[in-house]
Amino acid sequence: MTVDLDALSFEPLTPVSYLDRAAAAHGDRTAVVDGELRFTYAQLHGRCRRLAGALVPLAGGRPVAVLAPNTHVLLEANFGVPWAGVPLVAVNTRLSAAEVAYILEHSEAAVLVHDPVFDELVDAAVAGLADPPRRIRAGEEYEQLLAAAQPRAIRPTDERALLSINYTSGTTGRPKGVMYHHRGAYLQALAMVGHTGLSPSAVHLWTLPMFHCNGWCFPWAVTAAAATHVCLPKVDPAQVWRLLRAEGVTHLEGAPTVLSMLAYAAEAAPLERTVRVATGGAPPSPAILRRMGELGFDVTHLYGLTETFGPAMICDWRPEWNDLDGEAQARLKARQGVGNMIACTARVIGDDGTDVPADGATIGQIALRGNNVMLGYFKDPDATSAAAPDGWFRTGDLGVVHADGYVELRDRSKDVIISGGENIASVEVEQAIMEHPAVLEAAVIAVPDERWGEVPAAYVTLKEGATATPEEIVAHVQGRLARFKAPKHVEFGELPKTSTGKIQKYLLREKAWAGMERRIQ
Repeated sequence: MTVDLDALSFEPLTPVSYLDRAAAAHGDRTAVVDGELRFTYAQLHGRCRRLAGALVPLAGGRPVAVLAPNTHVLLEANFGVPWAGVPLVAVNTRLSAAEVAYILEHSEAAVLVHDPVFDELVDAAVAGLADPPRRIRAGEEYEQLLAAAQPRAIRPTDERALLSINYTSGTTGRPKGVMYHHRGAYLQALAMVGHTGLSPSAVHLWTLPMFHCNGWCFPWAVTAAAATHVCLPKVDPAQVWRLLRAEGVTHLEGAPTVLSMLAYAAEAAPLERTVRVATGGAPPSPAILRRMGELGFDVTHLYGLTETFGPAMICDWRPEWNDLDGEAQARLKARQGVGNMIACTARVIGDDGTDVPADGATIGQIALRGNNVMLGYFKDPDATSAAAPDGWFRTGDLGVVHADGYVELRDRSKDVIISGGENIASVEVEQAIMEHPAVLEAAVIAVPDERWGEVPAAYVTLKEGATATPEEIVAHVQGRLARFKAPKHVEFGELPKTSTGKIQKYLLREKAWAGMERRIQ
């Protein structure tokens, strides 16, 4: 008798297998809380397999798109769509009809599952499509579809097969479709479990959009740990604070702007237990980190992009840092850190492609490769080659490497301000502004200047009830940084943001360069 050693010792890695395990080991425990709805892991497993059974004949081997907020429908799609043997396309809920139409057409989606709140958006998006997808509305139609379906679960034979297509924001042109594979998502989810301490006793609140990098792979990570998913269609600070207490939330994620919303909400008060928070998208300011710590949040800074399945790097906390004072700890927490446990070691490279010295001062571009880097851009081999000319993905982010090997982001390459020949990192100026007690959020960009070419300008949102003048902000920065780094112009108001909470500096730049804002004389 010949033993099939491949069958014995190899199984293609796929993140949807985590739901098989959760249902088998924790089937009677709560998997999902979505408003008044509650599903056990056995129920979630059954629903996802029936969703797969319903989609197999409808999709015909083509991708399935989902346009929904953070509800059980989008969570189920992260398992049911791959089990139908086709890629998932989770669509950003804040896009215009033209942008949604482009994604549906470019991805070749055969089916679109959408929440009823987006009926008008979908009507407009599909109106001009030559081959519109089959529409399925969440709610009664979706439930009837599941009830009539036979359970299916098509397993991948190739772990590097296409799992999902995530579209970039497209701020500088058409959005690109970033291709994820089963292996990368499986391993990335495992890294998130390990780094954030998820376990069967954890309760995860969905403050991070699930459409963003497939929720940083947390739909699969939370399920791998057999923890509880608490759905949240919209990040409302009052609702978040209610759920933190009512559901016993232990974990959440979001951009630093989400942290600011929670930290200074009227309902904010110290928690009775520690809540672990993962943040990324921009370096959190030491001021926000201190405030979150006072409220009982343990914040970990992560770094990544759509092209890296979400967080590729983590500010891995060293126990010897526990003895440092609070300010020193906040500075360390703001670093981007080191590659996560399944990633290759990140590089910071100069213009010649060689690694910069680990001196904490020499700036280079962050480059990444490994299991949690995309397969490439969907139907765009030229863009793929340009992004990774030598097998290392160029992120476009500039940083330094410290002597301990930890990377610290200094700026996006396009956000560096070159004033009179001096380079100014907008992040450094933003963090100085954030130290002002009246400031809630800040964004710094370059604006034109006749003498210096360009100079820093600050756009600032003040805390509710707080006041400050432009002159006070400038003086505050001058007291902390070299005077040439202080903003020459300050404007107060709300900041434009993406659906994931990132500040849209390009909109501020377009406005500023079209016509100068308020000047500080």
